Amino acid sequence: MGTNGSTMLKPLRQGLPPLDPAAVSDAASCALPARYEAVREARRFTRDTLGQWDIGDRFDDVCLVVSELVTNALRHAVPADIRPADGLPSVRLHLMRWSERLVCAVRDPSHETPVPRDSDDFSAESGRGLFLVDSFADSWGWHPLAGTLQGKVVWALFRMPAAG
Repeated sequence: MGTNGSTMLKPLRQGLPPLDPAAVSDAASCALPARYEAVREARRFTRDTLGQWDIGDRFDDVCLVVSELVTNALRHAVPADIRPADGLPSVRLHLMRWSERLVCAVRDPSHETPVPRDSDDFSAESGRGLFLVDSFADSWGWHPLAGTLQGKVVWALFRMPAAG
């Protein structure tokens, strides 16, 4: 079981799927402080934003995935002694909606590849984050930031039912 579980979770080093940025119907983002209360703030921001966008169907899945992505960023990508340069936030959450897609993306300062741990041990307290992301999102991946920006973006995509 261990082997096919890990192949399913191969992280994709790729940019977002080909979604036309001009077709984004809504976008919102928030800066998160490098402390664990940020997970609660991220959930609240996601809940409020999805409420405004009238997306109820995958609400719980999206909130769970946002929690995991932000927790992973804080746990693995933000060293305890980091002081964000120029007051820039170390972690940033982006939510973007197309007509039938929703993307959650979390930016962090680390260049480390997000690696799912072997998830056979379901009693393990940590290491299940990417397994949960893979289970609840329709697809996910990551890519390094370009240009002068340091770090990477880990994203998750949700298919949404067509409105009406």
